Amino acid sequence: MKYYKPGSFRPNTEVTRQENCDLLHPTSLSHGEGRGEVTIEDIKDEVAHLLHPGNSSHRRHHDENTGLFLVRTADDWIEQAKTRPTPTMLFSEFWFEGELCILFADTNLGKSILAVQIGNSISRGERIPGFKLQSPAQPILYFDFELSEKQFEARYSIDYTQHYGFSDNFYRAEMNPDADLPEMHGAFEDYLNRSLEQSVIDTGARVLIIDNLTYLKNETEKARHALPLMKHLKALKQRYGLSILALAHTPKRDPSKPITKNDLQGSKMLMNFCDSAFAIGESHTDKNTRYLKQIKQRFTESIYDSDNVVICQTTKPGNFLQFEFLNFGTEWEHLKKEKDTEQTELETKIKEILEAEPGKPPFAIAKELCTNESKFNSFRVKVARIVKRISNT
Repeated sequence: MKYYKPGSFRPNTEVTRQENCDLLHPTSLSHGEGRGEVTIEDIKDEVAHLLHPGNSSHRRHHDENTGLFLVRTADDWIEQAKTRPTPTMLFSEFWFEGELCILFADTNLGKSILAVQIGNSISRGERIPGFKLQSPAQPILYFDFELSEKQFEARYSIDYTQHYGFSDNFYRAEMNPDADLPEMHGAFEDYLNRSLEQSVIDTGARVLIIDNLTYLKNETEKARHALPLMKHLKALKQRYGLSILALAHTPKRDPSKPITKNDLQGSKMLMNFCDSAFAIGESHTDKNTRYLKQIKQRFTESIYDSDNVVICQTTKPGNFLQFEFLNFGTEWEHLKKEKDTEQTELETKIKEILEAEPGKPPFAIAKELCTNESKFNSFRVKVARIVKRISNT
């Protein structure tokens, strides 16, 4: 059978197979295993080229998936994105469905309390008062590496009686003390990751909460340790279509300064790989008051920043320990005043001196600690007051 380039057919002229190949678009010559043969795929390419000259969309799909990358036109990506569901809110603008989100805070500020409350909300399909939930009820899997079963019971009961009833969609997992753990270096983390993935498969959970990141990978503050961890979580998210909330700690920070992404333990690598992040801050106006602040977001603009943090308090009305929404405010209202911080640091230094040299006079202490001779007299008075207060206590 002879093939002719469209528009070049000559009924009274014999065209050989090789002449026909030469008339085809040059790209088709690369096919046919170098024998000058024309395949059906060559013809399809040629037709697409003639119909849409200069348009690269006629390239075969298998050419898109070469090596590490998927390469498509921007329009192709958008067309594919149209088929995906629009992300919905799981916890207001702080965490959207399909995101790997990090919640971080200092110790004892209520990360686990809020995380369980969010998980309970999603498992029931009921929003937390003061916050938004756009997702229907769905199964969640809470990996609890912080509390024992008895400690968990205490938080969701009244003196270990009248227990709170969680939804059947709420799955909680903790370490099995009787499990045979691998002894090889690095093998434990691999085993932990495989067990985590298997638990996702077994429960059918679509939402994963990890409390906390430290147990999945030691020394998350170091980039070389944080990178494999985040890659594993992102791969897990993509493979099973998960939404992941991972809890993390902050190193010791200055309570008089606003919370930033640099306060996250292992900040640079963890922050680069997560989709969103928010933090719990401690209010110095009241010991039970907390504030929530957005640190990173992709699906929304920054709404809950330093000028508009969410103010909450920890309460336990009945048998459920939780965050209760109060109002909105500014972060600076809840920060420790710098003067108070300086006073605390000075008092700590004076205590250390008195422990090392009991009975040392205030004047001598002031001489040792004063950094500005022009203000020595006022500083000496301040030191004397602190010494007197320490002595009375």
